[in-house]
Amino acid sequence: MIEPAARTDLGRTELSVTRVGLGTAPLGGLFQPVDESDAVGAIEAAYGLGLRLFDTAPLYGHGLSERRLGLALAARPRDDFVLATKVGRLLRAGAPPDESQLSGGLERWQNAPPVNPVFDFSFDGVMRSFEESLERLGLERIDILHIHDPDDHYEEALAGAYRALARLRDEGAIGAVGAGMNQPEMLVRFAREADFDCFLVAGRYTLLDQVALLELLPLCFERGIAVILGGVYNSGILADPRPGAMFDYAPAASALVERAQHLQAVCRRHGVPLKAAAIQFPLAHPAVTSLLLGARSVAELEENLELLATPVPVDLWEELRRERLIPEEAPVPTDEVAP
Repeated sequence: MIEPAARTDLGRTELSVTRVGLGTAPLGGLFQPVDESDAVGAIEAAYGLGLRLFDTAPLYGHGLSERRLGLALAARPRDDFVLATKVGRLLRAGAPPDESQLSGGLERWQNAPPVNPVFDFSFDGVMRSFEESLERLGLERIDILHIHDPDDHYEEALAGAYRALARLRDEGAIGAVGAGMNQPEMLVRFAREADFDCFLVAGRYTLLDQVALLELLPLCFERGIAVILGGVYNSGILADPRPGAMFDYAPAASALVERAQHLQAVCRRHGVPLKAAAIQFPLAHPAVTSLLLGARSVAELEENLELLATPVPVDLWEELRRERLIPEEAPVPTDEVAP
């Protein structure tokens, strides 16, 4: 049985994280506005349920997620939880909108403050980002710092951002150096060329997309790099695979919708919700340390944890393999999950 609140070491670091953590992009207004009281309530509920890993970023709601997370955790014992945020974007008033945040013409962040993110992976920019995140969070330290989405900035991310994070780690200002991306290929390069403690991989090891299985996950397992997974529902398509569903923050192509519907049909034959299979599948890989679950309300959080405890028969995983919906070599939960 998967215990969401069970503690495990974060790779080779001295940090201890829970198997399940709270991802707070939805609490920054991802696609839908969220009231501050609802956001704080969801964070407090996650804490009350034993989750002790919290992930945020300056990008999420243009600072809104960080402020709300800091507000909700302010009265909690600081050594009792692990907080991760990210560097690579500075929030600046008067900056032009970031076109990469337009998801098929949809505005990604609802009711965000009047600042826009500006890419900056330089040493000095990352140091400023670190200080500004501390201020928004209202906390005295950050445990994990990820280089965030350096897809078009590899050289600067390695020469500037990584050097800054390595210094912060050496000084004891942070406990772990990471990188958070939606693609595994650059993370593989980072793993080979620098000393990373962990990676946050979003959407690339799910029931629908297992590209991280090819090289990244085996490499991380071999080198003791902790893997934190996000995007378990691939932006919504694995929650509700209907035409027009979102995949990677944009409307999904019809082929992806058909594949997700095929997954759903297999799950239905075994009496299992697609979301339950989607949430349980990634944690079976031995390289995966923690799974981030995003929730914009207490109800969504409780539903996700119930899905994590939903019994899933071994026959379901075997049929998914026979149907070539998951690779033969992909680890799966070997026992039925007890409620």
